[in-house]
Amino acid sequence: MAWADPSSLAPMTATPSPPGRSVRPDRRPERSAGNAQGPRRQGPAPTIVLARATHAEGIRAIYNRAIETSTATFEMTPKSLPEQLEWIAEHSGAHPAVVAIDSHERVLGFGSLSPYRPRPAYSTTVENSVYVDETFQRRGIGRAILDELLRLAQAHGFHVVIARIAGDNDASVALHTACGFEMVGVEHEVGRKFGRWLDVVCMQHLF
Repeated sequence: MAWADPSSLAPMTATPSPPGRSVRPDRRPERSAGNAQGPRRQGPAPTIVLARATHAEGIRAIYNRAIETSTATFEMTPKSLPEQLEWIAEHSGAHPAVVAIDSHERVLGFGSLSPYRPRPAYSTTVENSVYVDETFQRRGIGRAILDELLRLAQAHGFHVVIARIAGDNDASVALHTACGFEMVGVEHEVGRKFGRWLDVVCMQHLF
């Protein structure tokens, strides 16, 4: 699911991210806006880079598709381009957004780290989100994005990364488990979308 947009926390020192990193696809489950089935298709390795304004339309297309068709996000209203640009501007420094791009600079997926709660005592904890274009699911892109988010979270000095996942998103739970997350609980029927109640699975990764 998409993570909420809590207010900013106590400032932290950001560690600059290296230039775009190419990541080999693997065969582990990946978190995405949907639960694609069938064998994974291989393709060229994506490059993971920090999100820029030029990526806004690609990010928006993926996220709005998730809003309209899935429970990966509990958002209900599609985002405008100005809203997406504002989101990118907010996700910089210690709370970055990253994108997976191909050789043509096409956005295949994206992810972000967000403040977990507004109170200062939570400042060492962040919440992650990852989305992959439906066309490019099951190619290891979600895993590549989440691996990079975990690297950035540790480099920026965070202690815990939280994942809040819709209870019907088994692929996301599997991905986070493969990346070292542990389940810490389930919030029952805390969301409602498409006329049904939704659970939220809570997972966390400690450094």
